[in-house]
Amino acid sequence: MPKLTIIAFDGTQYHFDVQNGSTVMENAVRNSVPGIEAECGGACACATCHVYVDEEWSATVGAPEAMEEDMLDFAYDVKPTSRLSCQIKMSEGLDGLVVHVPERQA
Repeated sequence: MPKLTIIAFDGTQYHFDVQNGSTVMENAVRNSVPGIEAECGGACACATCHVYVDEEWSATVGAPEAMEEDMLDFAYDVKPTSRLSCQIKMSEGLDGLVVHVPERQA
């Protein structure tokens, strides 16, 4: 099982063992991580699950696809490492992934 760390805006760290194929958003919602609203339920139709991928993981996670990139236009304080957590599927290759929750969602 891959490990995932989500760091809330206040610095609180949430550590999880997650299933392969689950998304960062699903794990955040399932575990009530503050700041991940996920209003569309993971359909890539809003920007309320916006996260910043930790710099050391950015290349491994990769860049957003075109549809995600369009939705990020609606996110708050977009940065080069911004992703929608509903579009990051966990795998053994992402074991140890760290993401940060922004100050607020759009």
